[in-house]
Amino acid sequence: MADLPHPLAAFIVTEIRRARGASGMTQDAFGRGAGFSASHVSAVESETRALTLDFIKGADRAFKNGGLFERMVGKLGAPSWFLPWLDAERTATQLRCFQPSLVPGLLQTESYGRAVIRCNDTLSDDEVERRLAHRMDRQETLTKATAPHFVAVIAEAVLRRARADFRDIMAGQIKQLTTLAERPNINIHLLPDEVSMHVGLTGPFSLARLPDHKWVAEMENQLGGVVIDRDDDVDTLMSRWEMVRSEALPRQQSLDLMKEVVTSWT
Repeated sequence: MADLPHPLAAFIVTEIRRARGASGMTQDAFGRGAGFSASHVSAVESETRALTLDFIKGADRAFKNGGLFERMVGKLGAPSWFLPWLDAERTATQLRCFQPSLVPGLLQTESYGRAVIRCNDTLSDDEVERRLAHRMDRQETLTKATAPHFVAVIAEAVLRRARADFRDIMAGQIKQLTTLAERPNINIHLLPDEVSMHVGLTGPFSLARLPDHKWVAEMENQLGGVVIDRDDDVDTLMSRWEMVRSEALPRQQSLDLMKEVVTSWT
């Protein structure tokens, strides 16, 4: 269940199964109310099929509970707006990501990810670790047998943003980037600092190509984010992706520049 941290996904599935039993519903009856086959319900309840946002919403419809399970996931797990993107990310055949400010979450080390999450000083230590575990769980997307082809463009400035007390963490992060870039399904490109003006300055975004060949996109901001599936908007982001990708360095030059960044600190 890569789209939710496993303990949370298992908890939600258990609660759905318990509610179904308490209401006297068979898997077939529950499935009719939720919009899924009995075999699909059985696979989710046995944890051999991923728990998705559509299934969670279907469970709420079947139980007529006013969206209880969706609110539960939003409170305990990823924000509800993000769940459709997690579904897309998990099933994608191709992923594209542009990041002018941070290393993309799918590529982060634990140390770097923890530091990023801790930037929100309203979070408790437990909440930081919960969010970090969720982020690390998502990285299975890039290493599973059916992993998508992932291309990331990262601004060079992201790697150079490392004062003395952060350089060990960043050095470890850069080492992970170079290791991941050796995988056949992962390409990482740096957008050099010398490209001072480009369309990507307006912010980060990600794109996912689904098994039905449809593309969807995701954009985050200070207040949350949005998942985009409207064709005209996705086309605009695809065009902007091509523009920032064309400004980035080729793969080997990007790897050489990553190593150069670390060397410059010694």
